[in-house]
Amino acid sequence: MADTTAKREPATVETDELTQKVKRAKTDSENGRGEVGDEFETDVLSGFQTSAVLSDSAREKTIFIRGKLADEDAVVILEKTPIREDTLAELFTGSRLKLEMRNDIYSTYRLQPPPHLNEIKTTVVCPATEKHVKKYQRQESFLVEETGEDYKTITLPYIQKQSFSVQWVHNILEKKAEADRIVFEDPDKEVGFVLLPDFKWDQKQADDLYLIAITHQRNIKSLRDLTSDHLPLLQNIFQKGKEAILQRYNLPASKLRVYLHYQPSYYHLHVHFTKLGYEAPGCGVERAHFLADVIQNLQADTQYYKTRTLYFPLRADDGLLSKFKEAGRL
Repeated sequence: MADTTAKREPATVETDELTQKVKRAKTDSENGRGEVGDEFETDVLSGFQTSAVLSDSAREKTIFIRGKLADEDAVVILEKTPIREDTLAELFTGSRLKLEMRNDIYSTYRLQPPPHLNEIKTTVVCPATEKHVKKYQRQESFLVEETGEDYKTITLPYIQKQSFSVQWVHNILEKKAEADRIVFEDPDKEVGFVLLPDFKWDQKQADDLYLIAITHQRNIKSLRDLTSDHLPLLQNIFQKGKEAILQRYNLPASKLRVYLHYQPSYYHLHVHFTKLGYEAPGCGVERAHFLADVIQNLQADTQYYKTRTLYFPLRADDGLLSKFKEAGRL
């Protein structure tokens, strides 16, 4: 199912051999800038063997590649990093220009910047499953209309049968992984959460700020499980998440988009914090639900998300889409 694998795309490797080879550069969590460490690992991708390009986007400057890494199936994601305002002076003075065209007041060039200003963010998923491959492969999508009854009879049985792993989420909550990346934590087991950067954000500028709040409660799969009993949890995330971002990144609540996905990328309740104006993947109306709206809906009706009809996109090869077709719902 395309929307049920871990969207955060952790760049870690589970096999013993590759764990020694693929180590994610640690961020400087103390200075608040998220800068990458000084150590370079030159051998991580040297043995990567490309088998197919799953998808690419010239507009987003990304490419998703399938291949082999140390005899394990792998997906490598390459993404051009944004141009930062604080590097412009060095970019202008330290780059080489090659003229391509000049016509009246217009001229175009090929600019070759210093290597450290020409980075490509690289995410490695290894070992990659077929679910990962399908997730990153370009496909047609369909909008599904799911009633409360559809969730009980189609979606929930499918989720339970698939048993999608969220062990990597538990590793974060238990500080077994990514502890140095946590921006804020409320340790309370009922209303607490951890706030940390999404892997899609390189933390070098606030324009594409993207953080995830993951609840300490482990029995809430998605929006469908929420009732008014969860209002203290949701309100706590909403308030303390905004406060932490203001303190850490000097970004006020009026510049934030705070929302949940349905269907979610993984079945452990989490909330997205992105900067308003940044077109983050999945922030469109067909999938995103503002946390403020969720809170108000539950205040008005404790069973709101258990009974209302929800809409969400599924890709053509998604197993859940097949279940809706088999039930005559699409």
